[in-house]
Amino acid sequence: MATADPARPGFQLPLLLLAGFRTLIDDLHAELARQGHPELRPLHGFVLQAVGVHGTTATELGQRLGISKQAAGKTVDRLVAVGYLERVDDPSDARRRLVRVTEHGADGLRRSAEIFDRLREQWAEALGEERVAALEDDLRTMASANWFRLDVPGWFGG
Repeated sequence: MATADPARPGFQLPLLLLAGFRTLIDDLHAELARQGHPELRPLHGFVLQAVGVHGTTATELGQRLGISKQAAGKTVDRLVAVGYLERVDDPSDARRRLVRVTEHGADGLRRSAEIFDRLREQWAEALGEERVAALEDDLRTMASANWFRLDVPGWFGG
């Protein structure tokens, strides 16, 4: 077993990964606010992704996010109020109400993807494309096979 480097204690790795994540997310939301989406918060991106293109119910949304139905309902209420989601009758079951992404919500998702591309370019300019690509490859190697999970809000809050 390798001897730990006292200049690089193990607890710093997750904190540095979180700091890099936080930097990207903060930069994303600052730019989203400049582009007309000041209401969007980090949790909202997970919610919009979990709603998906076909919509979902609040109960299913809570399950996808790993949060309670009540927490999902409050988040949906907030995103409906600011125009990112809408509630509609389910055409296949009149007893159900679906939550769907509005055009405003889809615009926020599109802009997020474009901004993330620009942020990655900024990291590549600062660190070099090879280092950023190697970092991505290394993280893919170390992350679990199902690394893209929408239940992060429930995991953080659990």
